[in-house]
Amino acid sequence: MSVAAIVVAAGQGDRFGGPKQFAVLDHDSVAGHSVRASRCVADRVILVVPANYQGRGEGADVVVTGGLTRAASVRAGLHECGDVDVVVVHDAARPMASAALFQAVVDAVLSGADGAVPGLAITDTVKRFVRDGDIAVVDDTVARADLVTVQTPQAFRRVLLEKAHAARDDATDDAALVEAIGGRVVIVDGEGDNVKITVPGDLARAAAIGRNQ
Repeated sequence: MSVAAIVVAAGQGDRFGGPKQFAVLDHDSVAGHSVRASRCVADRVILVVPANYQGRGEGADVVVTGGLTRAASVRAGLHECGDVDVVVVHDAARPMASAALFQAVVDAVLSGADGAVPGLAITDTVKRFVRDGDIAVVDDTVARADLVTVQTPQAFRRVLLEKAHAARDDATDDAALVEAIGGRVVIVDGEGDNVKITVPGDLARAAAIGRNQ
């Protein structure tokens, strides 16, 4: 079975104050770490970058310019995957994902799933709220036993992922697109150390995780 990885690095990093995916983490860019991590399962790694990118590819095999949405950026990467069996989609902003996690999502697809995502159980109480002017008012307490928060890398059968992207324009992640066309997406155990770089303090946390691995 052949595998390609799409590392999505086309965001502008508004909350970070700049393109977080190209910030320096332990002598490499955040995206460079994610590209290198993807190689543990992928024969070909495609990096999707913003239009103003001026780097040298962060170690990827192919560099393409992304679109206005995350889904559009993934589609740009899909065009470069060729006829591989499995496509792994990974957010460049998650540089600490382990080789075991990449292998787990790929193995789940090879075992028959249409897609696989890492999930973490929710330990905090979850509230649904409504707005009363400027005030947020609790509307309901949500049962959390059957809820997870989802990470990347996510793996999919390429043919079905292409079909999902052709059927719907955008979603918060690729799994939602596959779910929308009836695909069977399974959950594997996520990793607490698989942090997403969102604000500057997350870089220090990721560096500490790297030192302890």
